[in-house]
Amino acid sequence: MSWRPQYRSSKFRNVYGKVANREHCFDGIPITKNVHDNHFCAVNARFLAIVTESAGGGSFLVIPLQQTGRIEPNYPKVCGHQGNVLDIKWNPFIDNIIASCSEDTSVRIWEIPEGGLKRNMTEALLELHGHSRRVGLVEWHPTTNNILFSAGYDYKVLIWNLDVGEPVKMIDCHSDVILCMSFNTDGSLLTTTCKDKKLRVIEPRSGRVLQEANCKNHRVNRVVFLGNMKRLLTTGVSRWNTRQIALWDQEDLSMPLIEEEIDGLSGLLFPFYDADTHMLYLAGKGDGNIRYYEISTEKPFLSYLMEFRSPAPQKGLGVMPKHGLDVSACEVFRFYKLVTLKGLIEPISMIVPRRSDSYQEDIYPMTPGTEPALTPDEWLGGINRDPVLMSLKEGYKKSSKMVFKAPIKEKKSVVVNGIDLLENVPPRTENELLRMFFRQQDEIRRLKEELAQKDIRIRQLQLELRNLLNSPKNC
Repeated sequence: MSWRPQYRSSKFRNVYGKVANREHCFDGIPITKNVHDNHFCAVNARFLAIVTESAGGGSFLVIPLQQTGRIEPNYPKVCGHQGNVLDIKWNPFIDNIIASCSEDTSVRIWEIPEGGLKRNMTEALLELHGHSRRVGLVEWHPTTNNILFSAGYDYKVLIWNLDVGEPVKMIDCHSDVILCMSFNTDGSLLTTTCKDKKLRVIEPRSGRVLQEANCKNHRVNRVVFLGNMKRLLTTGVSRWNTRQIALWDQEDLSMPLIEEEIDGLSGLLFPFYDADTHMLYLAGKGDGNIRYYEISTEKPFLSYLMEFRSPAPQKGLGVMPKHGLDVSACEVFRFYKLVTLKGLIEPISMIVPRRSDSYQEDIYPMTPGTEPALTPDEWLGGINRDPVLMSLKEGYKKSSKMVFKAPIKEKKSVVVNGIDLLENVPPRTENELLRMFFRQQDEIRRLKEELAQKDIRIRQLQLELRNLLNSPKNC
């Protein structure tokens, strides 16, 4: 009996990446040079947000998607943070609400006006203070409105209820910096990777660790839940310092189901999973390639499909939500690639080649939409619910009717020696102290000049008054 190779049939075997034309890219953007391992980019169906390089404090751009081409150097920014911005995420249910976190230990919620920014935005809709050190990650809950998770360098994860503007839970089970957070489909489980080389599956409301893996041979960096498959996929580094991926059973993290070495490059591997097509995309930081695989519940679990190659290295990647894709072109995924050297944001569409122009129902199943399944009180009360699904055939152009309402807080004050410490926050770092010193020096210089001008004006008025008194008419 002769041996024959077994070919696995797949409708996604011929998926290819298509780079947008130069006029449909975003050019002239001063992308941040921060070395923090994040994407520094967030996309939804209306806006593109990019963290930018800035002197003194942190800022990011918010650009309407239709405003492609060259961006002016003086384009308005969101610039209210006092330290570098480390992560940004759009609210999945309200298109114009974005969360940001920073080295200044705060998390802030911003409301972007209709049509984008017309001037610099410095006042946040909500400022959240609860971490004692810089905040490296923010994540919105996938099914509940106004629930936000933040992970700081104080090794804690805070759960914020934005209806009241306060932290409602704290997860305190990590012994080092948290590198990544990911939710399962209904948001009932949270998985994290940590610098202590452990992979954890956590029940977020109680903070209880359900499963824990000590990854000595596979040093985990990033993790993602694989939809409803009850599987986790991690990227990391093997004991021979090669890039590696591992597949895990979420109910038993004692051993990975499979481990696969990718290559010998040193850049971080970012995993992206599409639950609708069961496709996994692996993008390396610092190289221009994107590999993609198909995931199945049966062995061999992971099937290599193809690789998108590009000579321009990527710093990070933003991902368009499903309801923002072009279904008429059979687009199943879209990246927004940050090319730091060129100051360029480059859209890359992953397309299934089809001859027909009609709607392809087999590659566009019902997908999570823009309506939340739960309120914060329901989720905090212990209720879990799957996402509210939508069809891309009819509903992908619909905009959410939800509106974010910031909680009204009573003004508190802590007065010491006549100074309100909540109104005038003392500097936390040496850089902040220097910035505050130079700001005060500028303010003193300005006030001295203003005082000198007023002295001159007073002298002029005194002379005019003296002239009036000594004029012949008054004799």
